[in-house]
Amino acid sequence: MERFIETYKDEHFDVIVIGGGITGASVAYEAATRGLTVALMEKRDFSWATSAVTSKLIHGGLRYLANGEFSLVRESLRERLVLENIAPNFVYPIPTMIAHNTTPLKNNKWVVKAGMLLYDMLSYDKNRTWDPSKRIPVHRTISRQAVLQSEPNVRETGLTGASVYYDCHSIFPERLTLAFIKSAVAYGARVANHVLVEGFVFDEGKNITGVKARDILTGNLHDIKGSIIVNCGGPWADIVLGMARAKADGCATLRRSEGIHIITGKKLISGKYVVGAMTRSGRHFFLIPWRRHTIIGTTDKPFVGNPDEYRVTRQSILELIDEVNASFGDGKLSYADVLHTFGGLRPLVENQTEETYKCSRKYEIYDNACDGLKGLITVEGGKYTTSRKLAENCLKIVEQKLERKPGRSVTAGRHLAGCDIRDMNTFLDTVRRDNKDFDEPTLEYLGRNYGTEYAAVLNLAREDSSLAEVLNEDGEIMAQVVYAVTREMARTLPDIVLRRTGIATLGHPGEQMLRKVAAVAAPLLDWDSDRIEKEIELTNTLLRIPDDESSGHMPRAQHL
Repeated sequence: MERFIETYKDEHFDVIVIGGGITGASVAYEAATRGLTVALMEKRDFSWATSAVTSKLIHGGLRYLANGEFSLVRESLRERLVLENIAPNFVYPIPTMIAHNTTPLKNNKWVVKAGMLLYDMLSYDKNRTWDPSKRIPVHRTISRQAVLQSEPNVRETGLTGASVYYDCHSIFPERLTLAFIKSAVAYGARVANHVLVEGFVFDEGKNITGVKARDILTGNLHDIKGSIIVNCGGPWADIVLGMARAKADGCATLRRSEGIHIITGKKLISGKYVVGAMTRSGRHFFLIPWRRHTIIGTTDKPFVGNPDEYRVTRQSILELIDEVNASFGDGKLSYADVLHTFGGLRPLVENQTEETYKCSRKYEIYDNACDGLKGLITVEGGKYTTSRKLAENCLKIVEQKLERKPGRSVTAGRHLAGCDIRDMNTFLDTVRRDNKDFDEPTLEYLGRNYGTEYAAVLNLAREDSSLAEVLNEDGEIMAQVVYAVTREMARTLPDIVLRRTGIATLGHPGEQMLRKVAAVAAPLLDWDSDRIEKEIELTNTLLRIPDDESSGHMPRAQHL
């Protein structure tokens, strides 16, 4: 992939996408497959924000049934199946155990049973998977004794049993988003990270005809020409819209909710299940197995202010720990057990319910022609699981505005870039059989997280034995750093260690490791010694857990 901004020469695009999270990536991919010329710009890095700080689940949204949002749940379940099919190396079925208690009523096993039956009905096509190993069974109810045998840390008081149902695990959401970006590029889309949209370009009739975009890495400002601009700014969508507000009659305002997660190495769950528990206030949280660690989350409370100023705070972490200790385990989870934390803001449309936890995760696609901005479309709300379908619906409006005959979406029926695998078990067996000069953890990790691109990473290590150095227990190797820079548009140290690789996604890997990675990246990116120190300082800041009430840290992503 190449940053098109570096060689841009007055090219005109049918569609310009602002934002490189999963929504923007999906819109760019959908548009490119329709034969449209597409440019996508992201102000930091692809999937650096909301798309990176999920609970790493691809799910139907069981709790939305309580709000009567059957169509949203059905769409989510259908898209869960699509992602299993088109991204088989990233998305896997995983059982979830929801413990039942005598109170509150909504956690009663019979009430939940009704919801589970409906969930099974709405996912009637769940086993139409291309890979037979991805098939999902119906839910089952287990006894109190069976719960405690499987998950001894589930709180015994009031426990009446549990429901076990299946959703899907996304093992590396940042790389899954990148797969959408790569797929868009494969169909001709032009993309660039670290490009800030500073304003819009208008014609004499005050119609939007492009964007003013600054290449943050060079400082150069460009007018990028386009017929339709799609604002996929997530929690920044209203701020992007505000840059054109002087030309508009009125613009909607987003609400934002904060959600954080913590990662611990403390043995809280068996690793066989995602375990759900309910707080005293009636809100669910989940303990999710991931890379021999446990992710705990998420919180959900209103955030008011500039999303650029959002930080994870010690108070937010302590609040989550308190909720866990009051509802799960021996009550001894401590701040010292936290290895890493990430969090940020979810975008919610303004007319949703006052309590953010009960807010819908529906999306809205808004034609800003209603505001006097004829060339602009804004996407609000949504969730990771349904982003591909959102993009499909968005293109209906785009093609209408371009006065083109509506095209047929093909994205649900084609593997994403690097994901052309029909049988994961057979694929991984082949990877292990054909590459016996590498250890099994490395082959397993690369096979799953790079898919059919794994061989290119291994070849780098074969050409330079220093790049075969194993960096962590997962088997990651230094060749991934070179691949990230030369093939995947990584331009900063955080790009490399947080979004192209998993080197720092379990917490700080140590100063020595960061310096090793920076030393390999430096000649490829023309970093001098001062730049190396700045990159390391930035990464240290991103990974630092806040140590007092006033010292929030810049999390690895800024919103959910």
